[in-house]
Amino acid sequence: MDLQLGRRRAVVTGGTRGIGFAVARALATEGASVALVSRSAAHAEERAAVLREETGADVIAVAADTGDDAAVTAMAEVVRERFGGADILVNNAAVTNPGHISDDDLEAEINVKVRGYLRCVRAFAPGMTERGWGRIINISGLAARMTGSVTGSVRNAAVVAMSKNLADELGPSGVNVVSVQPGATRTETFLANLDRQAEAKGCSRADLERQWAESVAIGRIVEPHEVASVVAFLASPLSVALNGDTIIPSGGYKGAIHY
Repeated sequence: MDLQLGRRRAVVTGGTRGIGFAVARALATEGASVALVSRSAAHAEERAAVLREETGADVIAVAADTGDDAAVTAMAEVVRERFGGADILVNNAAVTNPGHISDDDLEAEINVKVRGYLRCVRAFAPGMTERGWGRIINISGLAARMTGSVTGSVRNAAVVAMSKNLADELGPSGVNVVSVQPGATRTETFLANLDRQAEAKGCSRADLERQWAESVAIGRIVEPHEVASVVAFLASPLSVALNGDTIIPSGGYKGAIHY
């Protein structure tokens, strides 16, 4: 299937690892120009070079802390200078603090994953509405639907609510906004968390992986590139029927029915 992403211009925040990097790779493979955004300029350039070599696409590295107003403004200006603007925004940057969460940690997480998403939308949505087309994909998480982490539930539910509000506002101008809630995905962060949990429980990572796999209908943990394939479709003109919706590429968690 041709996703019609050739000559589209994409910005992916948190784009140097895990789901973000897999999304950037998928978009570049489909012919889009991609701006990889990360707090580390060196790491962003290293990862951008990998994608340029793999895909032949125009992939640039842009250093920015999306938790800072001025940094987002500067990042958007770089994208406009290099690409002339952005048609696709994938908000994926996040700060996580495993274990006990202080008030400062909570504020930091919300500042990046909720306010940071909104900062980036405000930076790029005006250009999209002016041109009459755009896609904004906000990466949330299944913690929005589960207990166990107050911070995770609050920030991810907020992303869903923000996305729906933006979809209603921007939809008439040709800009679709959706949220995506990946479940357990085999990223570096997920595996590191499994290692910490395994050490605390006195078991092996393999034991915990089996437990996760048993909770998913497909019988295994989803890979980053499988989430990225869903996001690439959402970034395409073919996804026009989806606006304000939440998409859950989790492999199908067993038990719960959401309607």
